[in-house]
Amino acid sequence: MTFPRRALPAAAAVFALVLTACGGDGRRAETTTAPAPTPTTTTPRATTTTAPPTRAEAKVVVSPAGVVVPVVSHTDDGWLVRTPCGDTANLTEGTPVAGATIVLDPGHGGTEDGARSPAGLREADVNLAVSRQAEAALEAADVSVLLTRTGNYDLELGPRAEIARDLRPEAFVSIHHNAEPDGPSSRPGTETYYQIASPDSKRLAGLIYEEVVRAFSAYDVAWMADRDAGAKYRPGQRGDYYAILRLPQDVVSVLVEGAFVSNPAEADLVARPDVQKAEGEAVARGILRYLGTSDPGSGYTEPYPRTDPPASGVPDRCVEPPL
Repeated sequence: MTFPRRALPAAAAVFALVLTACGGDGRRAETTTAPAPTPTTTTPRATTTTAPPTRAEAKVVVSPAGVVVPVVSHTDDGWLVRTPCGDTANLTEGTPVAGATIVLDPGHGGTEDGARSPAGLREADVNLAVSRQAEAALEAADVSVLLTRTGNYDLELGPRAEIARDLRPEAFVSIHHNAEPDGPSSRPGTETYYQIASPDSKRLAGLIYEEVVRAFSAYDVAWMADRDAGAKYRPGQRGDYYAILRLPQDVVSVLVEGAFVSNPAEADLVARPDVQKAEGEAVARGILRYLGTSDPGSGYTEPYPRTDPPASGVPDRCVEPPL
């Protein structure tokens, strides 16, 4: 992870990542089902250099064990922090973080597997691997990034959202993979969800959708999808249905469901490190276009009504990792 350099040479960064999307071992040419690229108008950002934050400036701390925790308050010898299971603890050592341009949130982890493939592939592991690849691509474009989860440990929704609210990044992107599709599809069944009240969230969701579908369309597999696959919203009784979009409040947030790990063909695909790299770089390209262009995104669709309750995002028995 890198710490705050709010900078983006937009045109160069997007162009470089687009080049990496064109070809590669084991991939076929893009099909006509991939979204057509939208015209790109770049808005360059000024490069700035900031000193590392002091202990007193910390809003989030990376613990000696590498666990990212939000700061509740400052103490004489360190910080009172929110633990991954929502409790509090005192830290006297760690790396202070005062800001990040992008926060990536690898979904699930620890005792919460998320979706599982028939062969036992854990969604949580794929989420983290793809997030790492997106992080690397963004850092290569000089964008400061922080991951909410850095290893295989429990992390409740509350602390994830608290990290986003405390750091106030330009975008918070929660990376997941899906289960229980409606049926076979001729194209990838990627879904992105945006905050109902946020035009910026909608645009980001459309841009990430474009890039991820384009990346996956280079592979010839038996895809599965929901009937309303695309960039969409989902209403609930308190606004956004998904807490990971609702709890960050006014921080621009998007939920990505990359592929269906419950589908054996897609699970075998996303288990491959080269495909995780392609997917992560696609997420990064969507984010870079959001930061540096006025592109509108695409793939917007009207969701059909659903009545099933969302997953709680809280492990049945949350186990605190060592800090």
